Amino acid sequence: MSKVLVIGCGGVASVAIHKCCQVSEVFTELCIASRTKSKCDKLAAQLAPKTATKLTTAQVDADDVQQVIDLIRTCKPDLVMNIALPYQDLTIMDACLACGVNYMDTANYEPEDTNDPAWRAIYEKRCKEAGFSAYFDYSWQWAYREKFQAAGLTALLGCGFDPGVTQAYCAHALKHEFDTIDTIDILDCNGGDHGYAFATNFNPEVNLREVSAPGSYWEDGHWVEVPPMSIKREYDFDQVGQKDMYLLHHEEIESLALHIPKVRRIRFFMTFGQSYLDHMRCLENVGMLSTSPVDFEGQQIVPIKFLKALLPDPASLGPRTSGKTNIGCIFTGKKEGQDKTYSIYNVCDHQECYHEVGSQAISYTTGVPAMCGALMLLTGKWNKPGVYTVEEFDPDPFLAALDQYGLPRSECRTPALVD
Repeated sequence: MSKVLVIGCGGVASVAIHKCCQVSEVFTELCIASRTKSKCDKLAAQLAPKTATKLTTAQVDADDVQQVIDLIRTCKPDLVMNIALPYQDLTIMDACLACGVNYMDTANYEPEDTNDPAWRAIYEKRCKEAGFSAYFDYSWQWAYREKFQAAGLTALLGCGFDPGVTQAYCAHALKHEFDTIDTIDILDCNGGDHGYAFATNFNPEVNLREVSAPGSYWEDGHWVEVPPMSIKREYDFDQVGQKDMYLLHHEEIESLALHIPKVRRIRFFMTFGQSYLDHMRCLENVGMLSTSPVDFEGQQIVPIKFLKALLPDPASLGPRTSGKTNIGCIFTGKKEGQDKTYSIYNVCDHQECYHEVGSQAISYTTGVPAMCGALMLLTGKWNKPGVYTVEEFDPDPFLAALDQYGLPRSECRTPALVD
């Protein structure tokens, strides 16, 4: 039925590709492309005996828009799934526009070089005008709206779990549970244990920049920014237990503030263990999270890239990670004039994910929604020209697909609230 080009072959991409191969009646052909073609070849060889999906592989440097254009013209896909690095979102979007192909990704754009003068000038202006200082935001990709509309193409942004499923949960709550939503708390709990003193569950560059940045939340029509890790709460998560969680800036807050009418406050919390925080603060204090090159014995070295080389590959954590994740949303609001609370969430088991697709639950909870989002686009359920985030589409078929393909929802109408 459809041919898809997947750019990326890391932990999340591997899960998405595994899941696409389980729906071969829709994903009839996949081309897997990455900077390192041998990784693609290995995954294709592993999956080929188990699926009716035709698998091909290719090498591409997704930083080079012409290389991506050439690959798309060779592959001739119906959709490009960008599951590479967020640094590459814009080049891949440019290539899709040049070739007339629909686009989707799992995380919004952020620059690799945060000291680039041209980017820095735009960033500092946005910080002043918008009121938050995170390096990642939707403005760069929202700027493509008119181009995708004019081309009759769809671009789906941030279709992982958070962002992604959390926004579908919000759309579901607004459609089925509330007349108006007052507050949204997005809670991301990883109750897993990988046995290392310190490791990141996805790309270390992106992960460590995100959690070491100032936190922020939306309240009464504007951003409130706070120092990193300065707001801490405890919460008792279903099937995980009591965990410390910290307020972070997260990209879906930005789009939800636009698309959930009359919402008063939106916050995002993520759990962290003390060992993770101690290691992160130490690394930050000695400059290892810096993205600025330093001269070492005549070579230019970016500290956070060097750190990435030292840390365990997130894709290798699957066999040694036990425990569960619990990710979802808690809402307050009104229904037929009455106050109401509601929560919707997913609990995912690390070892069950590993036995199914060879990855831990962090990759699984991002890769499965990517496949389900692609399924929505390829089957015409979410197709409309322009650039959109998940909450702008009908959540019902997407959540039904998640229920079917490995991320079933749980609901509670008397949830404990976060103060």
